[in-house]
Amino acid sequence: MSIFNIIFFIIGLGGGFAAAYFIKVKILTQKVWDAKQEAHKILEDAKQKSEALVKEAALEAKDKVFQMKSEFDTETREIRAELIRKEKRLIQKEENVDKKVEVLEKKDREITKNEKKLKQREENIQLDEQKYYEIIQEQKKQLEKISGLTADQAKELLIRAMENEARYEGAKIIKRIENESKEEADKKAKKIMATAIQRYAGDFVAERTVSAVQLPNDEMKGRIIGREGRNIRALEAATGIDLIIDDTPEAVILSGFNPVRREIARISLMRLISDGRIHPARIEDVVKKVGQEVDVVIKEAGEQAAFDLGVHGIHNELIKYIGHLKFRTSYAQNVLQHSVEVGFLCGIMAAELGLNQKIAKRMGLLHDIGKAIDHEVEGPHALIGSKLAKKYGESSKVVQAIAAHHEDIAPASVYDLLVQAADGLSGARPGARKELLENYIKRLEDLENIANSINGVANSYAIQAGRELRVIVESETISDEEAVLISRDLAKKIEESLTFPGQIKITVIRETRVVEYANK
Repeated sequence: MSIFNIIFFIIGLGGGFAAAYFIKVKILTQKVWDAKQEAHKILEDAKQKSEALVKEAALEAKDKVFQMKSEFDTETREIRAELIRKEKRLIQKEENVDKKVEVLEKKDREITKNEKKLKQREENIQLDEQKYYEIIQEQKKQLEKISGLTADQAKELLIRAMENEARYEGAKIIKRIENESKEEADKKAKKIMATAIQRYAGDFVAERTVSAVQLPNDEMKGRIIGREGRNIRALEAATGIDLIIDDTPEAVILSGFNPVRREIARISLMRLISDGRIHPARIEDVVKKVGQEVDVVIKEAGEQAAFDLGVHGIHNELIKYIGHLKFRTSYAQNVLQHSVEVGFLCGIMAAELGLNQKIAKRMGLLHDIGKAIDHEVEGPHALIGSKLAKKYGESSKVVQAIAAHHEDIAPASVYDLLVQAADGLSGARPGARKELLENYIKRLEDLENIANSINGVANSYAIQAGRELRVIVESETISDEEAVLISRDLAKKIEESLTFPGQIKITVIRETRVVEYANK
């Protein structure tokens, strides 16, 4: 290759590069121009949009200002109208005040005028009094001369005579008021008690806790005793109740002071007999299950009693103690049913007297709560129950009523007397309690023997099923006053010597009969 060819090649190559560079520059210039056009277009669009937004904001601001102006105008009109109304009322009140001021001024002038008249009258009265005093003094001097007594002596005689007459009249009035009050109180009390008895319809003799278990046959006694007495010892140890197996045919006697344990023992023994599997392990299992069931029954019984009476807010432990009363009896009367009955009677009588029925029912329900644990704690059940109620947050009124329902302490309110009356009604109503025939006859004989042991008693008769004792005394040796003392002594002796439900009425009769015959 010649030098010329090389030169031409180099020139051609440089020209190609120059052309390529030129084209590239041209393309870049076009792109820059297009970008500027695009940016200008974007700026124009943004400017148009911003102007539109500004116009919209301005329109919204104008609408808002117009709305606020309208609201302000409306509110201003309302305030202006309210001010006008208030102004009218104030003007009217001012007119009324002016009228009242005129009336008061007129009354004040009349009062001033009347005061002047009264003052003049007082002066005239004082002058008249002075005249009358002088006349009375003159008459006193004349009377003293005529009677020969001074004014002080005459006054003393007159005061004594008036005092004696006033005492006599006062004694008569007091006696009449006392008699009327007693009659009215007796009528009211009888009416309230009669209403309470009529409105409460209780059952007759309540259910009685059974302490004997019937056996299918006498062979079962041997199975209950077990080999070398293991079964009976296990049952007594598990229940805490003594089992008496004697010659009584087809029966086992349960003996124990705790009525709940006795009930557990009774149910457990009946289940063991029906099941047929009697051995120490089975006995412990059955007694445990029955104990849990009886606990549930006790709680449900307490809750049901409180629900029936509408008494709420009693402590859970007290509810359980109330349920324990389901298995306690007194003169064959179920204590839980007796407590519910006393609660109803208290509520009825409280309603008649206008007292709080709820607190009266609460007192009646809890009055015998001490009987739930009196076999474990020494002392009267009333005091035991009051301590128990106080322990579980009962009010002082309820605690007082429980303690006083047998007069272990003195009654302090009408509620205490209500509980006493309701307790007596529940135990004394016909059919509430029952006794063995021998005990009943023995009590009648004891009543008559106590009466006959008193000097001056001619005859005595126990009547009304032993609820009344009529005593006839010798009128020659016993006076009316002594008859009163005999009735009180008899009541005291009967309370100390006998145990009886309710109350016994003692009637002492003293009469003098004169008999004469006319013969012809």
